[in-house]
Amino acid sequence: MPIPLVMTVISPDRTGLVESIARSVAAHGGNWLESRMCRLGGEFAGILRVEIPAEKKSALLDALQKLEANGLQIIVRADQSGAATISDRETTLEIIGSDRPGIVRDITSALARAGVNVEEFSSEVVSAPMSGETLFKAQARLHLPVQCDLAVLKADLEKIAADLLVDVSFAGPAGK
Repeated sequence: MPIPLVMTVISPDRTGLVESIARSVAAHGGNWLESRMCRLGGEFAGILRVEIPAEKKSALLDALQKLEANGLQIIVRADQSGAATISDRETTLEIIGSDRPGIVRDITSALARAGVNVEEFSSEVVSAPMSGETLFKAQARLHLPVQCDLAVLKADLEKIAADLLVDVSFAGPAGK
């Protein structure tokens, strides 16, 4: 019976990192289910979910440990949650505005107070097309608990956004 595993990987970036992990997973009868990976500041970081035959888990862990000799740091954990499910209480939050310290802290603080789970988050700082001003852009996939009042959350985030000089918007089933 296959078992799901979640791995986090970090290493100085270089060609062939993903291939070396994929080769190890495939060599042990594993199936690559999903992943998020990127290069940031010269480092490569990723998280992935695989399925592996239960009897091959130890051999895979040994193979991954050998990759650590090449500079990879790999953490493997059992996936206790099973496959991700889409919920009607899921929404996407988009943030854009002048860059300044504290945007992520203040927005995520409001989300935490409301009991909202940040399921995926990405951000970047870019130059505005016309002015060249430094802009902060972020997108987050959120899961809203049943007790979360979306109107109250939106009002809280809009107040924070006004203080930070950023725009926030919601999209998706719960954000309508």
